[in-house]
Amino acid sequence: MFRRTPRVFAASLAVAALALGACAEKTTDTPTAGGSPSAATFPVTVGSLTLEQRPEKIVSLSATATEMLFAIGAGPQVTAVDDQSNFPTDAPKTDLSGYQPNAEAVAAKNPDLVVLSDDRNKIVDQLTKLKIPVYQTPAAQTLDDSYRQITELGTLTGNAAGAADVVQRMKDDIAKIVAEVPQRAEALTYFHELGPELYTATSKTFIGSIYSLAGLENIADASDADGKNGGYPQLSQEVIVDANPDFVFLSDVKCCQQSAATVKARSGWGSLTAVQNDQIVELDDDVASRWGPRVVDLLRTIADATAKASQ
Repeated sequence: MFRRTPRVFAASLAVAALALGACAEKTTDTPTAGGSPSAATFPVTVGSLTLEQRPEKIVSLSATATEMLFAIGAGPQVTAVDDQSNFPTDAPKTDLSGYQPNAEAVAAKNPDLVVLSDDRNKIVDQLTKLKIPVYQTPAAQTLDDSYRQITELGTLTGNAAGAADVVQRMKDDIAKIVAEVPQRAEALTYFHELGPELYTATSKTFIGSIYSLAGLENIADASDADGKNGGYPQLSQEVIVDANPDFVFLSDVKCCQQSAATVKARSGWGSLTAVQNDQIVELDDDVASRWGPRVVDLLRTIADATAKASQ
């Protein structure tokens, strides 16, 4: 999931929609009856990647992957992460970049596995030529994609049991939250703000699907009905005011200093139901843009914020 700023957002969408991007607790492995994680059987194969031995020097160039690795119990094997990997707080953060990856800088960490989301600067080919194994985790399009990536990371790192536990807990928690969503005669509507330039995401995106689980209706869907914007259209103020959403969710709080106060101060926004009813929700930018274990936290925040809203 990438950091969003107004000037780079549109260009970044063309490269990858929220690519760098999650409850993610530091999860310890629960050994199966067959033994401990260190006794995991290698070699293992995921896709075209085969690891002969359990990796002990993992470099993560994806904030989402970093959260996944620590959640499944692979944290002790992670020796370096990129400059955007700020969760958990004890992740070994470095100045490595996932946006402009440098093969020499990565190789200098002497990794036996590199995890990344995008093949920028042809980094995969460069690392492969250096005989450094690479596992790529593109931005998830669905929850099943997230579950699969967590599972595959568990296999590759010898933490299959920990990964299975994380996935099951995510599924159970999400099912519980969805079951408690109030049944309404008419769905509440919302606007999810990616940046102050009013970029947003439709229901066809990963983030949009999370709102759908909470029973909400996206005002942006009609603005990208043909999908030409990849699910990430830029709305005009007029479109938003005319749609009059019940809720405004801000995922540009840290990056762009947006808040309930700044939204209320916007010219023409005072008439919005979301403004009049104080239904502007300030999200954690990171949680709202990384499709790992903390997706559960995001869904819970959305569900809790909308549960008591008047129709």
